[in-house]
Amino acid sequence: MHPILFQWGVLTIHTYGVMVAAGFMLAMLYAVKAGERAGLKADIIYDLFFYALLFAILGARLLYVAINFSYYRLHPLEILFIWRGGLVFYGGFIAAVAAVYARLRFYRLSVWTIADIAAPALVLAQAVGRFGCLAAGCCYGAPCSLPFAIRFTDPQSLAPLQMPLHPTQLYHAAANGLIFVLLLLKRRRQDFAGQLAIFYLLLYPVGRFLIEFFRGDPRGSFWLLSTSQWISVGVFALGVVLYYYRKNVRTT
Repeated sequence: MHPILFQWGVLTIHTYGVMVAAGFMLAMLYAVKAGERAGLKADIIYDLFFYALLFAILGARLLYVAINFSYYRLHPLEILFIWRGGLVFYGGFIAAVAAVYARLRFYRLSVWTIADIAAPALVLAQAVGRFGCLAAGCCYGAPCSLPFAIRFTDPQSLAPLQMPLHPTQLYHAAANGLIFVLLLLKRRRQDFAGQLAIFYLLLYPVGRFLIEFFRGDPRGSFWLLSTSQWISVGVFALGVVLYYYRKNVRTT
């Protein structure tokens, strides 16, 4: 679509990075407001976001490199070129959760309270960030003949050029946007601490699993399913276990 937003001499601003940053900022603003409702200082939210962002980028890139290791083994310097795309959400999610959990132990805060704040913020950032994927041409779809198929024409794009493709980036953005709305609605009638986070663990993997069938970029696969689909199955199962655990804790 439009991988480079602005270029002046050696200065190049990539649309992907701008949209990821925009998603991060919106998520942080939401989290600060939600934190205030929970009685948390903004400084704590900023601190948690710093560690979440840092480890999310590292984890997302490392999983992508691992999936495509045969390429990066021959081009090791390109591991650093994250502006070309190449971030696997689940890798970032796992790394960020681990980092934030460690900080929560330091602050002695409730994991479930923070998780309920983080879940809508995270999916909001994902929805916005997917427009960066669309601009860069990463996470592109498989060829199709649908009337709403998209064609990439910019030679800087990571997607195949001049070929009608499923707009999977928009599928992801729409699914994440819908989850964000559903979590906000559920927040008004939340039954127990952690419910929003658990609903995210139940809803996001379903959308991700289904959309993966329409993806056309290298995904890594095992037994007919992509790496992300297998992780989605595991995350959904975790959500089911946590839901019954938390519901039982609340009622006993």
